[in-house]
Amino acid sequence: MIGNSWQSNMAPVNQRNAHPDENLPMPELFGSDAYSPAEIAEKIENVGVKKARLPLLSMCMLGLLAGAFIGWGSLFYTLVVSDPTLGFAASRIAGGVVFSLGLILVIVAGAELFTGNNLLAMAWADKRITTGELLRNWVIVCCSNFVGGAGLAFLVFLSGHTDMNHGLVAEQYLKIANAKCSLPFMEALVRGALCNVLVCLAVWMAMAGRSVVDKAVAIIFPISAFVAAGFEHSVANFFFIPLAWMLKISSDAQGYDAISLMGFFHNIVPVILGNLLGGSVLVGMVYYVIYRRPT
Repeated sequence: MIGNSWQSNMAPVNQRNAHPDENLPMPELFGSDAYSPAEIAEKIENVGVKKARLPLLSMCMLGLLAGAFIGWGSLFYTLVVSDPTLGFAASRIAGGVVFSLGLILVIVAGAELFTGNNLLAMAWADKRITTGELLRNWVIVCCSNFVGGAGLAFLVFLSGHTDMNHGLVAEQYLKIANAKCSLPFMEALVRGALCNVLVCLAVWMAMAGRSVVDKAVAIIFPISAFVAAGFEHSVANFFFIPLAWMLKISSDAQGYDAISLMGFFHNIVPVILGNLLGGSVLVGMVYYVIYRRPT
């Protein structure tokens, strides 16, 4: 009787004194509330439907912003790698980290980025948007990204920013653009594909986060990896090549013969095709088959 009475009296005491978090399931206790991959796939499709049906003006303005945002990341990257005191690996990694600013702005502030929008292929494969809606988004957003990136390049050119570090910043822009415009077609295409695999994985992981910090951390490592590896991002090139072209013309710089209108298209055509392959097929369609394909 005494033992039973002790047990019956102790239970309410333990319940009264227990901390509220003690009865929570383990994932909630540690705050692991990120969306699962299957939930991300559903979110990507739902967002894709909304993106595909944006009004024309909204789509254009958001595309302009994305082009400028990636341009800001490109500017930050060039500023870092123009420092000759940094070693090769240090400059590539540091440059990649600061370049992440561009996609963080796109995801957190809100914008329409062509490379990230290659994931609309999932909604298309699920027959939730038409081929016309898909192509409309890609064409309008890509063109708007170009205007935003080239427009920022023009403003940066007028600002005198490239004179920093005794002109080494301008020299770095010229070197970057000349190398891009000199790439063979197949090399540019494959670099574009590998780039957008990492960009779309960054977007994918950012969709798992529930806070700004979650999204920023998810973005930094994949973006740093593609930049450090020297892969090709079409929207970044909308900033790099026009700015270098303006610098070349204004300073009559020698030794950068690849920087020209033909050089721009020589780079941008295979890079866009590669970005489409990497983002829509190697990421979007793969995840569609895994999580969204009807069984």
